[in-house]
Amino acid sequence: MVRKPVVATISRGGYLQGNVSGGLPPMGGQEAPGQEKVVLKKKITLLRGVSIIIGTIIGAGIFISPKGILQNTGSVGMSLTVWSACGVLSLFGALSYAELGTSIKKSGGHYTYILEVFGPLLAFVRVWVELLIIRPGATAVISLAFGRYILEPFFIQCEIPELAIKLITAVGITVVMVLNSMSVSWSARIQIFLTFCKLTAILIIIVPGVIQLIKGQTQHFKDAFSGKDASLMGLPLAFYYGMYAYAGWFYLNFLTEEVENPERTTPLVLCLSLPVINLLRSFFHQTFSERLLGNFSLAVPIFVALSCFGSMNGGVFAVSRLFYVASREGHLPEILSMIHVRKHTPLPAVIVLHPLTMIMLFSGDLYSLLNFLSFARWLFIGLAVAGLIYLRYKRPDMHRPFKVPLFIPALFSFTCLFMVALSLYSDPFSTGMGFLITLTGVPAYYLFIIWDKKPKWFRRISDKITRTLQIILEVVPED
Repeated sequence: MVRKPVVATISRGGYLQGNVSGGLPPMGGQEAPGQEKVVLKKKITLLRGVSIIIGTIIGAGIFISPKGILQNTGSVGMSLTVWSACGVLSLFGALSYAELGTSIKKSGGHYTYILEVFGPLLAFVRVWVELLIIRPGATAVISLAFGRYILEPFFIQCEIPELAIKLITAVGITVVMVLNSMSVSWSARIQIFLTFCKLTAILIIIVPGVIQLIKGQTQHFKDAFSGKDASLMGLPLAFYYGMYAYAGWFYLNFLTEEVENPERTTPLVLCLSLPVINLLRSFFHQTFSERLLGNFSLAVPIFVALSCFGSMNGGVFAVSRLFYVASREGHLPEILSMIHVRKHTPLPAVIVLHPLTMIMLFSGDLYSLLNFLSFARWLFIGLAVAGLIYLRYKRPDMHRPFKVPLFIPALFSFTCLFMVALSLYSDPFSTGMGFLITLTGVPAYYLFIIWDKKPKWFRRISDKITRTLQIILEVVPED
């Protein structure tokens, strides 16, 4: 499929990509001999990939989502059914992304696949809404859970002040941003450590529960479907909460260019991670910790906070690459595609999230944020997987090291798009706001990308800002 090159539209000095090029001025005016290339290196191994997926998925969602699912289904039995359906659907999505990630060997995930199939307009809208809503909102949601659980042992007898939660949350967000700005290797190592911590916490919670089930303590499952009847209008919100609990299976595709041997590693990571996660969730029930562990249950919030921190770290680590790739394609300011000269991290693409996440953090509550971002997220993921079907017919000779049966992407994309459409009726305010903000990407595309006759003074200021940030942050374009 031939598309108009994005960079050609803006190479004359547009707003998003100015005339700044090259590296920082070398000392003495000469290039240092034997200077190492400034690139993002292939440091994502099989173990690190598994830790990113498991460590990101098993986060606050497993503790936040049950309440939202139960509220929108009306019974324990129906909520368990939704949990199971979302687990299978997430596995289908992961398998579809394994094919996309091994066929299109570029970082960027959803953005890259939409760009490849649907062209630059939809791809820009995707990254626009990711930058404005999805990523700041998702980071704020998981970070708020981190702040609440890390403080819970200190406020056993009273309610935790909301201001205290938000302040400690802000500290956690800042630490994650600094960590991802400093070192790719250390971010990955900490992710592995946190993944082992959260797996330990989950096992501590579910093992006593399984023992009780074996002993015949099944009273909580009697009349599981009794309660208020589930309505069709409540299903989209239950779907959003369920899929939120599994969100993260797509993050490895944001890092394809940094994965060692992606044709082998990407399918292996996804095929190993999702069954483990589904198995753990099948046995998980949070209240077992409070009923069966006694005083030791005070340690559970600490484990949950570490779990949330791992999700924060994995999400920022992966999504910063989306902004990096979008900038490289000319869809975001040029500074975001630059790399730190010594640390080899996409520093600007990481820290751009900080102010936007802080705005989200201090302007909304946990559940409204989740509803707000879900519409746009699953709309574009559904479109990306639908693109796999399109590529099967338009490019049948495309190299596909990993290939899934066609019904898997078909069922996944249909379910996502159907639930997104239905949510416009079941939650018109939150979904409508998400839809309207998504649509703002269309005029933004023509203003910032297509229109190349901007005033000279505007271009000069844009170039000067880019150059100043480049010097302050010590970043250069990739070699």
